[in-house]
Amino acid sequence: MKKLGVALVAAVAVLAGLAALVWHLNVRDEPDWSASEPAGAPTPAILARGEYLARAGDCMACHTARGGAAFAGGLALATPFGTVYTSNLTPDDATGVGTWSSADFWRALHNGRAKNGRLLYPAFPYTNYTKITREDSDALYAWLRTLAPVRQPNRPNALRWPYNTQVALAVWRALYFTPGTYTPDTARSAQWNRGAYLVQGLGHCSACHAARNALGATSDSLDLAGGLIPLQNWYAPSLQSPQEAGVADWSTADIVRLFQTGATRHGWVTGPMAEVVLRGTQYLSQQDLASIAQYLKALPGAHADTAPAARAYPPVSPMVAMAGARLYQDRCAQCHGATGQGVPNAYPALAGNRAVTMDRPANLVQMVMYGGFAPPTAGNPRPFGMPPSVLVLSDSEIAAVLTHIRMSWGNDAGPVSEFQVKRLRNTATP
Repeated sequence: MKKLGVALVAAVAVLAGLAALVWHLNVRDEPDWSASEPAGAPTPAILARGEYLARAGDCMACHTARGGAAFAGGLALATPFGTVYTSNLTPDDATGVGTWSSADFWRALHNGRAKNGRLLYPAFPYTNYTKITREDSDALYAWLRTLAPVRQPNRPNALRWPYNTQVALAVWRALYFTPGTYTPDTARSAQWNRGAYLVQGLGHCSACHAARNALGATSDSLDLAGGLIPLQNWYAPSLQSPQEAGVADWSTADIVRLFQTGATRHGWVTGPMAEVVLRGTQYLSQQDLASIAQYLKALPGAHADTAPAARAYPPVSPMVAMAGARLYQDRCAQCHGATGQGVPNAYPALAGNRAVTMDRPANLVQMVMYGGFAPPTAGNPRPFGMPPSVLVLSDSEIAAVLTHIRMSWGNDAGPVSEFQVKRLRNTATP
């Protein structure tokens, strides 16, 4: 009995110590509440800066429900752990951020904690936003307060147990979240550092372009090695790999054009990235886009000196090969050309297109099933698009035509199986 008592005391002590550690890790770097709020009304320059930053962070995309008022929240974000509903950012006193101070707002961005102290779920990417400076946070806060207040109560999240508990979230944060603003790399240029600040912080690019573990955490904001967007089944390609979406060999002008218009001679953006361009990057300055380009061109692994070795793929049956060729001729060749050459400024080439030859065919399956358009932008106001075939083609037909495309005209990629298409069709939320 005495040994049992000692063991229980030791176990309680260990648990108390772990609880204290988790608590400590969750209150690191809290705002200085004794600091006074900025005096006087914000200047027009600060408000303009805040509006610009809201564009850079693409805040409207998540904090606006379809058909709802801008920035009033209510958008359902499906996650593997349940549904998170975005919050009301308008300055309504009862349901928005009308009673929040600039320190409260900074706390949400920097610490991932609401005004009342409640821990926020990382569907709100404070793991990236923590890098934002206090000055930028204050400017963004000042601009949000100029919006028309919208009385729209925030919907409660619908998460499964234990993910719906603050205790579980506190443990997750202790494991995976460390607050801290961006620290410039003195060995790099000011332009590179500006690009790094935008990509790692406000742009929160790693929220999509990084793989997540079983608990939904990414390694860090520097990881841009590609990842499948949960439940959407769009693959955000690696920005570090020249075989995926690395841009080390692109000109700065081409990269800037992609972010401004959504289309270049290399191809055009679709899926979730189209919305990023539509609502965000097309409004950024030439200087900031050039800074982002410089940062992306210098990512680790982007300068691969050797081409990947040729790989062996499973053989394709003659029946599948014939079906794929016939389907391509009937449904694809009119736009993309008999040999996948495409049409300049209209339909992208499929021959030699790395979006076609990536190991993961998820994006190709999504495009064939649900279609898509490049974003309408000032530089490309009437983009061409692709019609959906989800109700026209079977899983086997989609697999056959994609196999034909991935293995024709010099493309070196593996076949797409009917099982892969079926799995993506059954789990995607377009």
